[in-house]
Amino acid sequence: MFVPKLFTCLKNYSKEQFFKDIAAGIIVAIIAFPLSIALAIASGVSPEKGLHTAVIGGFIISFLGGSRVQIGGPTGAFIIIVFGIIEAHGLQGLIIATLIAGIFLIIMGLLKIGSMIKYIPYPITSGFTSGIAITIFSTQITDFFGLKISKVPSEFLPKWISYFNHMNTINYTNLMVGLFSLGIILLWPKVNKKIPGTLIAIIAATVITSVFKLPIDTIGSRFGSISGSLPKLTVPNMDMNMIRSLIFPGITIAVLAAVESLLSAVVADGMVGGKHRSNMELVAQGAANICSALFGGIPVTGAIARTAANIKNGGRTPVAGIVHSVVLLFIMIIFLPYMKLVPMTTLAAILIMVSYNMGEWEVFGRLRRAPKSDAVVFLVTFSLTIFFDLVTAIGVGIVLASFLFMKRMSDVAEVKYILDSNEDVDANEFLAEIKTPEHISLYEISGPFFFGAADKFVNVMREMNFSVKVLIIKMNNVPAMDATAFHSLETLYDLCKKRNTKLILMGLPDQPYNMLKKYGFIDIIGKENICRTINKSIKRANYILEHVDTDEALEEVG
Repeated sequence: MFVPKLFTCLKNYSKEQFFKDIAAGIIVAIIAFPLSIALAIASGVSPEKGLHTAVIGGFIISFLGGSRVQIGGPTGAFIIIVFGIIEAHGLQGLIIATLIAGIFLIIMGLLKIGSMIKYIPYPITSGFTSGIAITIFSTQITDFFGLKISKVPSEFLPKWISYFNHMNTINYTNLMVGLFSLGIILLWPKVNKKIPGTLIAIIAATVITSVFKLPIDTIGSRFGSISGSLPKLTVPNMDMNMIRSLIFPGITIAVLAAVESLLSAVVADGMVGGKHRSNMELVAQGAANICSALFGGIPVTGAIARTAANIKNGGRTPVAGIVHSVVLLFIMIIFLPYMKLVPMTTLAAILIMVSYNMGEWEVFGRLRRAPKSDAVVFLVTFSLTIFFDLVTAIGVGIVLASFLFMKRMSDVAEVKYILDSNEDVDANEFLAEIKTPEHISLYEISGPFFFGAADKFVNVMREMNFSVKVLIIKMNNVPAMDATAFHSLETLYDLCKKRNTKLILMGLPDQPYNMLKKYGFIDIIGKENICRTINKSIKRANYILEHVDTDEALEEVG
């Protein structure tokens, strides 16, 4: 359903809810202001670009999105990707990559891929989220401690080696301001939960730094003066070589934006008891990223923390998100020039808290109790995110999870001979009703019959007794089968035909039956040899045994 939630919510919109949405939007804007600046700087761009992203991208996500409470803006998940793109291709490269991501997101939405994002396993999402959190934390050490390092390595291990080698350059004044800022962020919620601790930390640290003229880095000393003017439309110079080199980073941004925004929407649904429109949300995310890029912003997606803050403060419609963007615009115009006085160590403290809140650290405590396959997927994804990159982590994680899932499903699948079983009801009924049971073999396939389990069936086929007159395959407990499984059945039928053994398939569920019908296998084996029930299977088997030497065995029975 491609209808923005805003249009649905406005049908029964009340004055009371309007004032709640305004209040929530204002509070979220205050929260988003320092965060957007900190995330922009950590991503390697100037501070105002984070605000441009939150204003433009956040507005479009609320206006066109499929969630009633989603708040859009820059998030910590993009820091590493954006930093890497800028380092390799510059700001123009980032704009092109973000445009590519926006186009892919719109295509994903139009192709209705939104509902498929839920099939990404939790160990993968928690693994790369926690990995990103560690990576963000590792990028803030220089500013937090005030280390004098001319060029910080981009790789994780060399970066930490560089930190330890330069620990003798710590600026203790810088460190004290950073710890002071971190303390305020941690303790302020006990004083007041409405006003964000990040804002109080910025105000307090800035005042102290300015009044006492402390010798520490500020935004102004790092970036110069900051303009609070509105962003201008920027169309990048593109060529095919640049587009080719940025296709994969663009797709990575698109996938990450889709996963994070839809996870945020799912969390929000649980908090408000609603249901988001996933495909409409992807289209909105795509449009937001395209507009953000054209106005010099960075990638944008649904922000879980800001969305939760919106809900907790009474926001229940996209109007709150729109108000958040408008208020943020006014704050940017009025206060952004003064942000040059903010200490860099305070922004580092904010991002350290972002990384802490972002990571799913409780997963590590549950690893011993978790299935080994899930633990392996989590640890592999987590490690690859830290030591390599997010693209590798997600790709390897999904492939590994897929293989482990297939193994798990193949372990569940079972092929067994059941005619001599004392526990199987169908087998006992056969023994009682079949006139010459020594001329019949009865096998059962249980579980998903797909390429991962087909090997089991092939191994059992080698041991089957083809000297019998009738071979019955019981398939009541086969919920689904694929082309490889069909090929195995086709091979079995050919073997039966060579040995003059009649093949009966019993209890085929709908999906396997429809699949075999499409392949023409039902006509090949004969409809009379596809028996839905135990009674029909007995009747057909007895008929074949009675007419085994006549052509009448090929005719349909009753």
